[in-house]
This record gives sequence, structure tokens and C-alpha cells, in this order.
Amino acid sequence: MNHTPLVLVVEDEKDIRSLIVAALRNEGWETEEAATGETALAAIKNRVPDLVVLDLMLPGMHGLAVCRKMRQAAATRSTPVIIVTACGDENDAVEGLDAGADDYVVKPFSPSVLVARIRSALRRSGRLSDSQSGFLEDGSRAYGSLIINPAMFETAVDGEKVDLTATEFKILLALTRRPGMVFTRSRILEELYGRMKAVTDRAIDVHMTSLRRKLGKAGNLIETIRGVGYRFLHD
Repeated sequence: MNHTPLVLVVEDEKDIRSLIVAALRNEGWETEEAATGETALAAIKNRVPDLVVLDLMLPGMHGLAVCRKMRQAAATRSTPVIIVTACGDENDAVEGLDAGADDYVVKPFSPSVLVARIRSALRRSGRLSDSQSGFLEDGSRAYGSLIINPAMFETAVDGEKVDLTATEFKILLALTRRPGMVFTRSRILEELYGRMKAVTDRAIDVHMTSLRRKLGKAGNLIETIRGVGYRFLHD
């Protein structure tokens, strides 16, 4: 039996909340609603959702605080969170992603775009059937013409080996393990070095430029999210 995802929609504007809920129910998914951060956390304690759509500008507890509390709790540490932010507030989006959110949408947004982002996040987390890519017999993973073998530390495009530095390979591996997820530069640095930042955020851009160049046409699979970071495009 297929699992029916439960999505918690945390939004204080009733019209927007209703619009989101209607779009999700049209997909056959279950929904819960909350108008405040406090109500959302109470609902999560009662029943852990498969994903949370979280507005940042909430009355009372800010959405960032809700996201951080979710990431601190064992039950919701890996629950996907998609934050909703106002148009032009890139700093809010970056803060949300660094707080542990998986993706973000900007108001005003299309319900179909939000549904697509939710579906992608649910697939990444294993809460929907995964059709993102295929494992090969040797443990490699295929993303169209791009092949990555984590065990052998090897990458190939159209069968031709690509020589990457250790840092470039680690960045590529981090991005491809979570296709569609937005990585801020700070999060990429954390993937590389943990909490000990050995280089500046902008050094990531240098590595990314080199990585894309070496990947050739497969470099287009890495999307720049202006002012925020990067994501790997594969569904």
C-alpha cells in the first residue's frame, strides 16, 4: 500500500493557507493547518508530518525559530521543510536554508510550482516513490550522461572520465545526494569542513566554476540560485 503524505501548512494568512491546502488535497495528500509557530509545534508533537510548508513571517514565534526547533528534535530532524518568504527577501531565504530548511518559495507563487517542490522534497526523503536516478551494478549512480562512483572517487560524462579535485568531487557528491535541494554556500562549506570553516563562502564559487567547466554539458545540471547558493537539477 502506498503511503499518503501528510503536509503541515504553517501560514497566518487564511486565503494563502487555503490555496495551498486545496492544491495539496488535489494531489491526494493529507493536510494539517496552523496559523502560528506555536500551534505548528503543538501539531507536530501530536503527529509528525511528512513535510512542512513554513511561512517565515508568523505572529509570535518566527518561522526560523520553528525550523530550528524542528531540527533540534529527533522526531523532526529529517522532516523536509519548505519555507515561504516575501519577494526580494533573499537574506531571509538564506537564513532559512542555513537553519535547516530544504527549499524555499517566494510570494507570490504558483500553487503548481509549490506542489512540484513538495513532491521533489518528499521523493528525496523517501516519503514518495523515488524516480530520481538509477543505481548501476558497481554502486555508481547515473544522472543522465553524468555517472558518479562514490566508492572509487570517480566521475564520468558520456563515458569519458572527468578529473576532479577532492573538493570538487565532495561538492558534486553533496549536491547529487539531494537533487533539487537548495544549498547555500555556508551549507556547502559545512558539508566540506563541518563547523570549521577553512575558506570563505566566495571560495565555493571558484570551485563551482571549475567543477561546471570540467563537467562540460553536464555542468548545466548545477543551477545557480542568485544571492543564495546552488542546487542539482535532476528529478
